[in-house]
Amino acid sequence: MNESVEIALMEYEENLNKQFNHLVDELMLIRVGRANPKMIENLKVDYYGTRTPINQTSNIMVQDARMLIVSPWDNSTLKNIRSAIESANLGVSVSDDGKIIRVNFPMLTEERRREYSKDAKKLLEEAKIAMRNSRRDCLDVFKEMKKNSEISEDDYASLEKDVQKQIDNFSLKADNACDKKIAEIMEV
Repeated sequence: MNESVEIALMEYEENLNKQFNHLVDELMLIRVGRANPKMIENLKVDYYGTRTPINQTSNIMVQDARMLIVSPWDNSTLKNIRSAIESANLGVSVSDDGKIIRVNFPMLTEERRREYSKDAKKLLEEAKIAMRNSRRDCLDVFKEMKKNSEISEDDYASLEKDVQKQIDNFSLKADNACDKKIAEIMEV
């Protein structure tokens, strides 16, 4: 196998990995009725004139299954942090006592669980589309190589099978991650 084929295959696998990891990250942000620091840690807050993620301004702790405690390092930023959480429309209730912020995650209704499940499926479909686009791009490189006689017809057929096998594996992993998230969402 020549070097350009190996590079194309490595880039393809790297793209599939990125798309899968992005899906997993996005699925983690979907609410399941339990407190999860990942839901608020990257919300941006005005911190001394700079838009900064909350996890770089405060400690975020899980108090119990449905409550997060946010302890700002500087109490003067408490109001900004609170308003950032409230304006994110996460369906949580936010309160503070002047020193810490409590983020309460109410129980999800059946209707909300179904909506979040649809959101998870939509994210899965977007990831699969991105994976298919990566497959197309990789196969285009190989078609060009075949056209330029850099690889034979047999090599192209073999590479096409390898590329398909990789996308099948990543699609299965993505399906499993989504199914696991939906089961978590629907769990009462």
